[in-house]
Amino acid sequence: MMTKKLIIIFFLIAVVFSLNSIAQNIQPIIVTVDKPKAEIKPEMWGIFFEDINFGADGGIYAEMIKNRSFEFAKPRTGWQVNLTSSDSSHFVIQNRGSLNQDNPRYVRISIKDGTRKNFISNSGFRGMGIKQNNKYNFSIMASLPDESNIKLRIELISQKGEKIGEALIPIKGKDWKKYEIGFVAKATDLKASLKISFEGTGVIDIDMVSLFPGDTWKGRPYGLRADIVQLLADLKPGFLRFPGGCIVEGYDLSLRYQWKKTIGNIEDRKTIINRWNTEFAHRLTPDYYQSFGLGFFEYFQLAEDIGAEPLPILNCGMACQFNSAEVVPLVQLDPYIQDAIDLIEFANGNADSKWGKIRAQMGHPAPFNMKMLGIGNEQWGPQYFERYNLFEKTIKAKYPNITLVSGSGPQPDDELFKFAVGELKKTNANIVDEHYYRPPVWFRDNAARYDNYDRNSYKIFAGEYAAQSVFTCSPDNKNNWDCALSEAAFMTGLERNADVVNMCSYAPLLAHVDGWQWTPDLIWFNNLTSYGSTNYYVQKLFSTNKGTHVLNMLQENKPLTGQQGLYATAAIDKQLNEIILKLVNTTPNTQVRSIVLQTSRKILPDALITILKNESLAGTNSIENPDAIKPVDSKIKLKGKNVILSLTPYSLTVVRIKVQ
Repeated sequence: MMTKKLIIIFFLIAVVFSLNSIAQNIQPIIVTVDKPKAEIKPEMWGIFFEDINFGADGGIYAEMIKNRSFEFAKPRTGWQVNLTSSDSSHFVIQNRGSLNQDNPRYVRISIKDGTRKNFISNSGFRGMGIKQNNKYNFSIMASLPDESNIKLRIELISQKGEKIGEALIPIKGKDWKKYEIGFVAKATDLKASLKISFEGTGVIDIDMVSLFPGDTWKGRPYGLRADIVQLLADLKPGFLRFPGGCIVEGYDLSLRYQWKKTIGNIEDRKTIINRWNTEFAHRLTPDYYQSFGLGFFEYFQLAEDIGAEPLPILNCGMACQFNSAEVVPLVQLDPYIQDAIDLIEFANGNADSKWGKIRAQMGHPAPFNMKMLGIGNEQWGPQYFERYNLFEKTIKAKYPNITLVSGSGPQPDDELFKFAVGELKKTNANIVDEHYYRPPVWFRDNAARYDNYDRNSYKIFAGEYAAQSVFTCSPDNKNNWDCALSEAAFMTGLERNADVVNMCSYAPLLAHVDGWQWTPDLIWFNNLTSYGSTNYYVQKLFSTNKGTHVLNMLQENKPLTGQQGLYATAAIDKQLNEIILKLVNTTPNTQVRSIVLQTSRKILPDALITILKNESLAGTNSIENPDAIKPVDSKIKLKGKNVILSLTPYSLTVVRIKVQ
């Protein structure tokens, strides 16, 4: 009788024989290893950041108090006032006007009865995520104009109304002072609130009420949420594009992003309305503002922290053309251009230069070594190129080594895009930002988009792309596996054409599960946790397996751009001596392929294979099940230079092969 062990051996032999038979019936895929083609730039796969979906305030910026300086259009937004006197004169918004134009408001509170029933509370950004045993740092600007006797009792209150953290701060003197205290939370709560009780009697003025967790990224005071930054760092991004996006443009020019107003002391940064506040009727967020606690210095610092090249984008004198379409006259464009010149000095200047000195005073004496600068976000038409050309002339005259990023409009193939292409070729553009928000099938059909691109023309920055499961701007779009897999297919074409496509980034980046305006998004979070979408893991696999040079990978002398539903690209990492294969199977069937590695070099037998797959194209990750679709690593043994791969249905497969 045949033993169980022999049965297993014969079964495995049969499987291997079957796979070889299947593979022999299909033309092999040839990878030419010894003749590397285009260099893959270190910044090939990067990150696009925009303050949308509560991405900054209420998101990566760890401040937990909403409307901390009472500068929202409705100054009580986020605050509940509970004073024993019903007289509204006991809670008064004071306005300093020209004495402090960037932070004019503060609150004057009058307490008469001295009981702890007098308090105000803040609800945070859809609640406050509090973690048991974590330290929380509270701060407030306060003064006692009448030499009153008042103490502040600070309490964290759970959703059930229970006290889960407490501290006491005595306030002294007429002069404005910053008071700080830390305390530890006793319990975890997803949607807690902060309560400030007033003990004593008299009058107190307060401003800049703030609460930060102690476990910020790198432990920096007033810093960033560590869990979200870690997800970004894990991507090993080549660049960080900031601050957007349509945020750069503003609904009108008065609300455009002005980088000089986002640096310096936190209390001196002017709060403005976020342009996504009322952008979509289906997701109105009237409590969405920009405090600029996350400003240009912090963006540069974040880029440095995660090893990414900084790519700031500046307003070019044009507001969003989907909204007001307001433009500044050309004769008044100089201040906008000067902002660009000054930004380069802020990022790269010596610590004794005007703007470099400000950077140094903020804690970074060494330059950030910025190499790239974007002019405008998603503008179109002749008015954009009139303005871009003036920027380009002035910047290149003073800083010829700065690479300028220009745009081609919001669509990848309409008449405005075609007009832009003609104008861009006249301008000798360096890198051009193209955007693709299209259905999944578009991404699969356009995997060969750059195969026949003019190699002597400008380079491409695929600055914003995301497959839309329903349609662009639909609130029903999902980060499903169909979208992610289709993006992977498209990305094989981007990498294969790395001599043309120098940079790529998915968009948008972040979304609060209770405060989003736009879907789909790369990373989702609530007040306590965060997770990567299916699309996140596709981006991560490409970014962490990019290699240094493209290799020819052909079947029947053609790149795989959808034949039998397969897409593929190959690269070599000259630093690690590894061949990297990426194959996307968009069909519901297992596909077996023979891959021949044409090389004079020795192929080592141990290889690493990573598979990202899901049986259903409708599959997604979620807060409740963040790892539903996640890459799985395993090791395989190779024999010689012929690799037999069984490609799982609906999968992205990455193989790393060591060579001598």
